[in-house]
Parts: sequence; structure tokens; C-alpha cells
Amino acid sequence: MSDITAWLARLGLGKYIEAFTANEVDFDALRHLTEENLRELGLPVGPRRKVLAAIAALNTDTLSPPSSVSAPAPPRHEAERRQLTVMFIDLVGSTELSQRLDPEEMRDVFHAYQSAVSAEIARYEGYVAKFMGDGVLAYFGWPSAHEDDAERAVRAGLAAATATASLTPGSLDQPLAARIGIATGLVVVGDLIGEGSAQEQAVVGETPNLAARLQALAEPNAVVIAGGTHRLVIGLFELIELGLQELKGYATAVPAWRVIGEADTEGRFDASHGVSTPLVGRSKELDLLLQCWQQVRTGSGHAVVLSGEPGIGKSRLAAALEERLRAEPHARLRYFCSPYHTNSALYPVIEQLSRAAGLRLGDSTSAKLDKLEALVLQSAPDLSEAGPLLASLLSIDFANRYSPIQLTPQAQKARTLGVLIEQLERIAARQPVLLVVEDMHWIDQTTSEWLALLVERLPDLPVLLVVTFRPEVHPPWLKQSHVTAVSLASLGRDEGEAIIRRLTGGRSLPSEVTNHILAKTEGIPLFVEELTKTVLESDFLVDAGDHYQLSRATCSTDEDVNGGWYCEVF
Repeated sequence: MSDITAWLARLGLGKYIEAFTANEVDFDALRHLTEENLRELGLPVGPRRKVLAAIAALNTDTLSPPSSVSAPAPPRHEAERRQLTVMFIDLVGSTELSQRLDPEEMRDVFHAYQSAVSAEIARYEGYVAKFMGDGVLAYFGWPSAHEDDAERAVRAGLAAATATASLTPGSLDQPLAARIGIATGLVVVGDLIGEGSAQEQAVVGETPNLAARLQALAEPNAVVIAGGTHRLVIGLFELIELGLQELKGYATAVPAWRVIGEADTEGRFDASHGVSTPLVGRSKELDLLLQCWQQVRTGSGHAVVLSGEPGIGKSRLAAALEERLRAEPHARLRYFCSPYHTNSALYPVIEQLSRAAGLRLGDSTSAKLDKLEALVLQSAPDLSEAGPLLASLLSIDFANRYSPIQLTPQAQKARTLGVLIEQLERIAARQPVLLVVEDMHWIDQTTSEWLALLVERLPDLPVLLVVTFRPEVHPPWLKQSHVTAVSLASLGRDEGEAIIRRLTGGRSLPSEVTNHILAKTEGIPLFVEELTKTVLESDFLVDAGDHYQLSRATCSTDEDVNGGWYCEVF
């Protein structure tokens, strides 16, 4: 990896790394980029301004050659209090390596390791705060924040471990390994400390120390997370509980978990979208979906698009429909678009096929082909075309079973999309189909083409298509007569209070706490749930039987209630 990757990551522009590398933009070329060049690379106005300003600053630095240029620090921010996920990565055995290797060889090892892990951090839009020889400190949630920073950090940690394990510098006879610790908590971030080249943006709080301590617990190429991170990613990853750990500098033992890998796609999605919680305040929308389903049962397909802000309940409404149809004969197909795979062609389709076929990571090529054929034969009598096309789509080597595909890449793409639609048609010929496409705002281009073909065929198929996306998405097929658009609004106060009561088991919260929860969450049901859970897990409330009350240690005056204690949570 070139230094351009870390440079973009430090600017908060990690999503554009692929565009720069695909066009062979290195530091020498970077200095000569124009606004028109950046437009051709696909950068919108804001990122173009940011890159041009950074290039101008880079061009004034004549002291550092490109090979040693470090990414610029982000613009100075006022110190602020915010939740941050901190990742600390340490190279295993670096002291031993330094004794075995020449200093120049050791420098090459450090460079390869730092480049590999910073590329993965950038891929998930984290911020490399500091290189410390064999250590790398990274932040997720500052200077730019995402709703899923904890998940991004864990994904980046797993990817960094894999990337490090793939490195075997020429002077070594075994691959490198890294230990990774991740913690999430409140910090104060943004103060500048130090001078000159040693100047850095400081993070003050327990979280960085906890991440560093957890790193020391990790086995080589393993990721260990703290309780704050665990609460935010539970259900998204396979975890092993490590129990309470005695850590240096901590008066009490700290719980920790080792991350094994991603959870299965459906479970991961349901966990992150809160679909297991009761549905509140969406009876009209659910009735509309059920009416559309009755129409589908007569053989006339329909599409319903559910749009709304993050957390508004789009996925929960789709899940409620699935629950109501559970007793009816039908086929259910679910496709999940992902913010981490917007450039991966047909990613939601590939994931769905893999789940449906029961493919496992350890399966042999032959076993994978057997499973795929068993799936295809359920709806197609002939494997001669569908077999090799779908095997190719799933990256399964089929050379020993099928003839080579004699098509151009464009023709193969078109026939693959055709085969996918034909598969759906055959399934629908046997029973009605509920097909749900989640998070279309993250759809890749090829899946979007497949979806457009499906919408075109819908009127002749007993298929109810439900698509969820955020308000900024405007599919070209939205105004077709067999498509119904539903925009989900925020919940009212009564509905918000109903969510709170369900989470408290019917026990009332102090009125000021309820008011703050509802004011901060602005009628977004997922946010109401999450903030209520945070309050209930805090030390600010005491269970008083049929209600909760503020703890005496928390506040003793109205001024404390209205201006002090809740800032820790809210």
C-alpha cells in the first residue's frame, strides 16, 4: 500500500482510496491534480475542496520526500466531549525482531505493517491518530462520526489482523502478527498538545488506556473488545466471553470479549436494526402492506417502498409483515445492502444465494457446487446454463464440472441477471413470494439493475417486493403504477412513551428523564429504545418497585436535574 492511503484516511476521505489507487494516483501525481481531475475521480464538491487545500499545504512542504510524507492532521477543532471508539494495535514480537534484523530491514517491516493496518482503518473510515513504532492508535467517531463507529472499528480490527498475518517480509521466515484492543466510551478530544512535528490531537479519558490494556490480553492476530463496545456490536459478531479481567491500573476487574468473526447476515442485520422489539405506532402502514399481499395472492405483483430517516422503523415494519404472514404458505427472500460493499457487484444477491444454498467457509469446492446445484434444481430442471453462471457469481471454481463460459463480460452479466430473474419466476410459480430488499441507499450498481428488472416483471408475478431506503434515494421506477411509496414519519409523544414503558416493564421514569429522552430522540423509535436502555443501565436511576427515581448521589436540586447529571448520558 502507498502512503496515499494513509493520507486520504487522515483527511477523513477513506471511501475514495479505491478511486485513487485504481487510477494509479501516487504522491508524485497527487501534487499535480486539478479540480477537474478530482471530479473525474468521482469526488463531490466538499471532498474536492478538502483535497485541494491539503495538496496546497503539501506543496509548501519541501522538507519531506513523498516516501516519508505523513498524512496531515485534520483541521483544528475545539476540544469537545463525545463518544469515541479507540483501537490500539500492537505488532507481536517487535523487540525480538529488532534484535534479529538490521535497522533498515526493521524499518521495512514497520512500514509494511503500518501501511497494511492503516489501509484497513481507512477502508472503514477510521482515523489513524498516531504511529508509535510497533503500535498504531486509531479513532472511530472523530474527527468524523458515523452511526456505526463501533462496528466499523471491530471490522477494521479483524481486517487489520488478517492483513498483518498475510505479511512475510523477505528477511523473515514466518508471517507477522498483531494484537488488537478496542474500547468505547466518553472522552474529551481535540486539544492540541506538543509542538512542531510532535504536535497531536489529544484524547483524554479512560477509553484509550482501556484499549491499550485489552490489546495486551489478546492472542496474536486476535481482537479483544471492552464492555462499551460489546453493547454496541452484540449480535453483529461472533464473540467469546473472556470473563472479568484484572487490568493494570484498574481497581476492579473489567469484562472482555474476543471477536471471532461476523455473525450470519440475517442475525447481524436484525441486531443492528432493532427488528426484535415490538412494533409501535405503525398500524396503518402494516394494514397497507397486508392489503398489497392480498393482491399478490391473486397473481398480481406489487412493490412497496418504505422510506424514512435512520432508526425510523422501516426494517421493523417489514419484519412485522413477515411475522403476520408466518402461518401462510409463501417463499421469503431477504437481501441486505451494506455500506461496506457499495462497490461489490451483486453483493446482496451473492449473500442471499450463499445462505439459501447453505454454503460454509470450510466447504470444499465440490461440496459448494453440490449445494448450489441442489438449490438451483429446486426451481430449474436444467443446470447447463444456470450452474456455471451462478457458480461464477459465487466465485466457485467449476472447471471440473461445467464447460467454460463462452461469453463476453457484458453478455455474462446480462445472462446472470436473466438467470436470477428466471429463478425467481420459477419459485413464484409454486407459491407467492415476499421479497425484501433492505437499505437500498447502499445498493451497488449491478444489484440496482437487477432490482429494476424485477420491478419491470412484477405485474405478472405473485411477488410482493418491499424495499427500504432513506429519503435521499429516488429510484427511477418509483412512479410506476404497481409501486406504492410510504414515507414513515416520526412517532408522537404517546407512542414514544409507549416504547419507554415496554422497556421499563411498565414502571414509570421520573418525568424529567422521560422528557429528556423524548426531546433528544425526536420521535425516532430506535433512538428512543437505545437511549432508554442507556439510562436504565446507568447509575442515575434507582428501582423503587413500581417506578424509578433519581439516585440521591446523582442530584439533590432542580438545578442538577435540569443542567447537570444527564449530560453524562444525553
